[in-house]
This record gives sequence, C-alpha cells and structure tokens, in this order.
Amino acid sequence: MKNGYAFYDEEDVMQQAGVNYSDGRFQSVIEKCTGCERIIENNGVKFCQTYLNPEAKWRLGMCNFATHMKPEIKVAKIRVNPLKAAKRASKSKK
Repeated sequence: MKNGYAFYDEEDVMQQAGVNYSDGRFQSVIEKCTGCERIIENNGVKFCQTYLNPEAKWRLGMCNFATHMKPEIKVAKIRVNPLKAAKRASKSKK
C-alpha cells in the first residue's frame, strides 16, 4: 500500500473478480478494435476487457467503449432569414 492506495496487477484483479477469458463467454476482438486501450491479451488471444462480444458493439456503427476513435460531430450551419435578423437588430436598438 502506497499513499493510502493499493496497487494490483491486472491478473490479480482478474483472479479476484473471477474473470476467465478462456471459458467461452468472451469472444476475441475484431480488426476494428486494434489500438483500443481496453484490449487484454490472455494465452496469445486478445479480448475486450469491458464487453463479451466486441463484434456486436461495432454492428450499428462505432463502439461506444472505443478509446482509439472519436465520434464525428457534424456542425450544421443554420441559414438565418435576413429580414428577420434586421427586425431583431432594430428592436434591440430601441
């Protein structure tokens, strides 16, 4: 224990939590997952640390657990009617 915090290895935490990646519940990661920080390697096979079936998370688009990708935010420019804008500006001057 250091500074009031206990530090554990990933394997210690997995053993305490009862996580067994080779029991068949966890499926291996797909190509889109490469580069993610949540990938754990166990016996030469890579698994997602947070989700049992990584392929299902990518079916509808981007995985919401992905740490290596950011969602694209589309900014739509709204066209303002110039007549309404002029009326609003003239109201605030009075």
